[in-house]
Amino acid sequence: MATESLPQALKNEAARIGFAACGIARADAAPRSGERLRAWLADGAHGDMIWMESRADQRAAPAGLWPDVRSVIALGMSYAPGGDPLKLAAEPEAGRISVYAQGADYHDLVKRKLKELARWLVAQAGGDLKVFVDTAPVMEKPLAEAAGLGWQGKHTNLVSREHGSWLFLGAIFTTLELAPDAAGAQRCGSCDACQRACPTDAFPAPFRLDARRCISYLTIEHKGPIPRALRKGIGNRIYGCDDCLAVCPWNKFAEAGAANLAFAPRAELSAPMLADLLALDDAGFRQLFAGSPIKRIGRDRMMRNCLVAAGNSGAAGLVETVRAHLDDPNPVVRGAAVWALGRLDEAMLGEERKSRLHEEPDEIVREEWLLASPSL
Repeated sequence: MATESLPQALKNEAARIGFAACGIARADAAPRSGERLRAWLADGAHGDMIWMESRADQRAAPAGLWPDVRSVIALGMSYAPGGDPLKLAAEPEAGRISVYAQGADYHDLVKRKLKELARWLVAQAGGDLKVFVDTAPVMEKPLAEAAGLGWQGKHTNLVSREHGSWLFLGAIFTTLELAPDAAGAQRCGSCDACQRACPTDAFPAPFRLDARRCISYLTIEHKGPIPRALRKGIGNRIYGCDDCLAVCPWNKFAEAGAANLAFAPRAELSAPMLADLLALDDAGFRQLFAGSPIKRIGRDRMMRNCLVAAGNSGAAGLVETVRAHLDDPNPVVRGAAVWALGRLDEAMLGEERKSRLHEEPDEIVREEWLLASPSL
């Protein structure tokens, strides 16, 4: 195969395999990414994601992770939803799960497809390569922008003219010198819909995210109690948040039919009832979320999230279910149950506090008992 035809052949093969977008960038095509990353880390905006600090040098540029890399192939797989991701806002007794997590675990599928494309590339042109999807210290979004897949919007996520905000990103690093594509052009203009949509004000400025206030971070990455001041804003979101993505006007061009069928929502995850989720033990949690990225956070974090959602629901029918979690062995779960009970039934909270406060061994849970009130 002639060298000049390789990039187009690569894109054709990527499309055949199931990728909705494919572009090529030089390994040094996003030189400011490292500077921005270090400034973000210095501000502490990464919260307790310490793993981002520990490998910052590798994350800052592709060559920091692999000195031999010459080209980066950025790929996107669509998971565009067929309906309105925000519709469950009107059903407070149902838990809202981010669109990307309602189907199969994207880590497994995207990586398998990346490896398939990588094998094809080696067979065609040789060279050494490495594949990455999400779990490695790779800044996929600025690299995808440099490769022409789209641009990083004011919500810091990638936006595509063809696929909106709904792309899973992956990357192939290669020692081959491939002709690069033109970088994506910023097209947000004066629109600030994503900034205004955030329920917890996680954007201190356009193109800047404070993860410590982001619902996706709080419900997935954060292990401790969710800060009291942010709990109301979480509403009934129990895993991730789609608000800033869903309101982006560019989504009108995204076609749900282009989404990989493996990411189609499972019926039991599209609108799960909080009462059912709060009844899960560890075995039940593992069974329900088998094959889902949600399984990674574990039962205790999910219980915490569901209890916060229950407290926001105003549903009297959830009181006894919440009350049962006052005896949970995990203090983070117990603390969330205290807060939720205070929001749903202040009288019952007062009665329970009389017998439980002085017996509670955990300081943070004791504080929840002292502060719990519908007005807080």
